[in-house]
Amino acid sequence: MYFKVSKSVFYNALSTVSRAISSFSPLPAFSGIKIEAKLDHLVLTGSDSDISIQTTIHSDNEETLQINDTGSIVIEAKYILEIVRKIDSDELELEILDGTQTKISGKTAEFKINGMNSMDYPMIDFIRPTNNFTINSDILKEIILQTSFATSTSETRPALTGVNFFCEGHSMRCVGTDSYRLAKKVVEIEKELTFNITIPSRNLNEVSKTLEADEEITVAISDKKAQFILKNTIIQTRLIDGVFPDISRLIPLAFDYELEIDTAEILGAIDRASFIKSDGVSVIKLSLDEKACILSSRSQEVGSSTENLSNAVFKGEHLDISFNGRYVFEALKAIRQGKIRFSFCGEMKPFVIQPIEDDSILQLVLPVRTYA
Repeated sequence: MYFKVSKSVFYNALSTVSRAISSFSPLPAFSGIKIEAKLDHLVLTGSDSDISIQTTIHSDNEETLQINDTGSIVIEAKYILEIVRKIDSDELELEILDGTQTKISGKTAEFKINGMNSMDYPMIDFIRPTNNFTINSDILKEIILQTSFATSTSETRPALTGVNFFCEGHSMRCVGTDSYRLAKKVVEIEKELTFNITIPSRNLNEVSKTLEADEEITVAISDKKAQFILKNTIIQTRLIDGVFPDISRLIPLAFDYELEIDTAEILGAIDRASFIKSDGVSVIKLSLDEKACILSSRSQEVGSSTENLSNAVFKGEHLDISFNGRYVFEALKAIRQGKIRFSFCGEMKPFVIQPIEDDSILQLVLPVRTYA
């Protein structure tokens, strides 16, 4: 194998596929990047068996890529990334010298590094599933941002460590929950499809990092995997087995109290109060009536804080409700819109946060028992 390639193009491709590589790879080969030189293109693959990324560099012109000899090799990701990043040259040459010893050179610098036989790299099936739809990258990023933060980090209930994508017809509902909070986003897709899959949130966050602004993404799904197909890159992830909980029973349909407020105002108030913690948790209390809306926090060890939400508008009888400050803060950051509405059923019942002008987003939080 011998080829010449643009350093910037090659480094960007290496960086993309390296996102799939974990320091806790189940197989030694998965610590490396597989590089395959075909007749007119390079194929780079990285994987940890949970998520796999494959990207292609085409020889559209000789300044980008020139392949003189085909072949394949697997090189430790951390070494090849460091070498390519540090070589001071616009063009690199990569050549297999003897067995798996690989020479990487540019201008006056030359490195010889021991690779691994590509035959030892597990076969990964990148065949595209037939069930697929297209979605704009900005919308997909928004889905991931507004749902993945609410998923669980505990493996005791694996289904809750991912975002559930449920589609019937043209409406796709995306939900993340850790059983203490829930984030839901609903979007319309062009195709009429039926599916119910759960994708690990860690893998979705890697997808989000790879997306560029305003591009069309093809999402292909089967009962075993999901693919996110960009221009020259395929990101493939396993699905989570197990039944995702029925969320329809969790979201209240009617409310007795409503609070309308600017997102920035309540975000700032929660942020200012959140340094006061008990056992590592910041418990925020809202005391609400039509005359005054007070946000407060208190801890025996630290002290207390009180703030009047002067621009808030509350409808209903007097209500005291407490919640985990981090949960509501993260929900508000995910919404990122001007005016929002808190809808309450009672002091110990789940409450809903939504933008006033966008009902496609819903954040639900369970309250905590109010302190005296």
